[in-house]
Amino acid sequence: MKILVGYKGTDVGKDLMDIAVKHAKAFNGEILIVTSMKGGDKTEGQEFVNAEKNLDQAKAYFDDFGVKSQTHLLVRGFEAGEDIVRFAQEKNIDEIIIGVRSRSKVGKLIFGSTAQVVILDAHCPVLTVK
Repeated sequence: MKILVGYKGTDVGKDLMDIAVKHAKAFNGEILIVTSMKGGDKTEGQEFVNAEKNLDQAKAYFDDFGVKSQTHLLVRGFEAGEDIVRFAQEKNIDEIIIGVRSRSKVGKLIFGSTAQVVILDAHCPVLTVK
């Protein structure tokens, strides 16, 4: 089983990783830890450094539990939700685990929702963690 974990290194990340470990162990799975960044003039250099550091820390966490994992920093010019959905399709992912955060209806309208795009457009089951 291939499990994609959408990871940004935020507070919800620990709960996300705990659930991913349980699923990977239960289904003899492999975890693909993914961070998506728009790139170009939309992203500053230090953001890439921080993202790679967060991914490395997440990988070390999975390694400590003996769970096979790999990291992917996606910089392909897409919005995060679209990028995660495309990557999941390309890699034949069986399950996506992503974090959600509470945002006002107006905030969702103006800024969109990465989780919403993933939930609605993914080809596989999506588990959300709050």
